[in-house]
Amino acid sequence: MAWVNAVIQGVLTGGLYALFACGLSLLFGVMKVVNLAHGDLAVIAGYVAIGIITATHMPVLWSVVVVVPVMAVLGYVLQRTVIQSSLNRGVLTTLIVTLGLSMVIENGLLQFFSADTRGIGAGMSLVTSSFSLGSQIQIAWLLVVIFAVAVVVLLGLQYFLSGSSYGRLIRAVADDQEAAQLSGADYRHVFGIAAALALGTVALGGIAYGMYSDLDPTTGTDTILLFAFVAVVIGGLGSLWGTLLGGIVLGVAQQIGAQINISDELLAGYLVFLAVLVLRPQGLTSRRAQT
Repeated sequence: MAWVNAVIQGVLTGGLYALFACGLSLLFGVMKVVNLAHGDLAVIAGYVAIGIITATHMPVLWSVVVVVPVMAVLGYVLQRTVIQSSLNRGVLTTLIVTLGLSMVIENGLLQFFSADTRGIGAGMSLVTSSFSLGSQIQIAWLLVVIFAVAVVVLLGLQYFLSGSSYGRLIRAVADDQEAAQLSGADYRHVFGIAAALALGTVALGGIAYGMYSDLDPTTGTDTILLFAFVAVVIGGLGSLWGTLLGGIVLGVAQQIGAQINISDELLAGYLVFLAVLVLRPQGLTSRRAQT
């Protein structure tokens, strides 16, 4: 039963990783941008939620209604200014610019909030409660809710991209930017909408992680970005549902590694990541390019 418990915990933890990764995957799928400030932006969302809850005593779940639109607006502004100007100079420039943005955010948070850890919703019943399956399997309600949220977010993004006019426009610009521009589409605005969606999901990931664990200014780079990037690569770059599969694979690998030896938790996940890079570098859900 201990191994079954490890697999179940890994699958549920994979939902959290997928929530981290879907915004990263969306930005890459639309703009071919690898956002190295992705994790730090998630931490900003967590700190904004903490500030709102502390100042207004707003319930944790209601703070999501405020933080997600704020981060979406920030995503649109960042794309139309920092990211778009770097895109005009080349893909490599976006890596350097987003790396610089990551450094600015991390050091700014250290300056204003110190290196102390902070959590969201400590003592909240959703954070502390769990239920049992048999005598050896204990499942946290928080992980179940986070997994459900990840699935709903991915379903919503998939429906938006395939069923709405703006979604089809985003896909058209992603497929052929020049043709879409000749048809009258403002690709900069379309990219801004995609970035707003990406940072909206980043906000959910940051708040979820703040409830699951503790946040500090270095969490974005040390944990969230790494796990998001690994999940995206395992699942397949640009594939939304691949991020869920990648997150689950990463989560299960980590939990099985921890079951063997608690110190091997992270190592097991990265070994699976390396194996995917060697054996199937396009990811588990992507097809090999045809020549």
